[in-house]
Amino acid sequence: MNNMKKIILAVTGIFVVLGIASILVFQVFQKKELSGSMRELRASSGTIQETISTTGVVEPCNRLKIQSSIAGRVEDVLVKEGALIKTGDKLALLSSSERAALLDAARLQDRSEQSYWENVYKKTAILAPIDGQVIVRSIEPGQTVTTSDSLFVLSDQLIVTAYVDETDIGKVAKGQKATITLDAYPDISVNGRIEHIHYESHLENNVNIYYVDVIPESIPDVFRSGMSADVSIIIDERKDVVLVPSEAVLTIEGETTVMLKSTDDDVGTHMVKVSTGLQDEDFIEITRGIDAGTMLLVPENAFVLPENNRNGSPFMPQRKKGSRR
Repeated sequence: MNNMKKIILAVTGIFVVLGIASILVFQVFQKKELSGSMRELRASSGTIQETISTTGVVEPCNRLKIQSSIAGRVEDVLVKEGALIKTGDKLALLSSSERAALLDAARLQDRSEQSYWENVYKKTAILAPIDGQVIVRSIEPGQTVTTSDSLFVLSDQLIVTAYVDETDIGKVAKGQKATITLDAYPDISVNGRIEHIHYESHLENNVNIYYVDVIPESIPDVFRSGMSADVSIIIDERKDVVLVPSEAVLTIEGETTVMLKSTDDDVGTHMVKVSTGLQDEDFIEITRGIDAGTMLLVPENAFVLPENNRNGSPFMPQRKKGSRR
């Protein structure tokens, strides 16, 4: 009987030792798994913007087509396409049909006869009605024109007309800043400002859009009327705020939180409730809860659900569209 008790006690002791060993191994394994599946990110301080991104086209603010008041022949063209002109500058000289006929007849006689009619019957000048730029030159010397022909097209200033969806137009206001990038020259970025929001909508692809005039602060030489552009309108901007990567912000049971490492147990974690502000493609503004420099824990495989399929899982952070600089 005593031997049996010793055997039972020995077996029990073995199971106890194995149980304790299993717990220790599990804890070590859990620690390694946690450290391997999480990464640390630090909250930073910076500037964040909320923007509306859309497309647009470069075009003249005022586009003037210049026609002749008389029918006749073009004698001289005094400007080239792209030339900058002032109000009153001569663009071209024309002979009326009568003058052109007289001069042609005089040339068949002698030089003095031709000079006489050239002095008596002066050329008609085509003058620039505005300050601007010649964007189209449609005539050449010797060409016959009528009063319905377009001789030149003038532009007083190149602007960008942006196409804004009606769901976003309520956020757009005169005076807001914008950034313009041309499809043809993606490395060139130009700052601009909202000058006018058109009152009438236009239906495009079954979507109501509004035209918004964006005035560039400067006009690079590469700007041409008709060029396609990408426009980013800055709706709001916050400077020197606490920023964290989007994947660090978790939603648990309707609460917005971030994950921190527990101070009393380097294996465990705890959640801190935070309040958020602006949000862009990469970062979220934290208005309350943590400070810049706070070290955060983020699941290695965290990803973003589509807007219409977020269920509040703590490993599925939320993200909004925008830009940060």
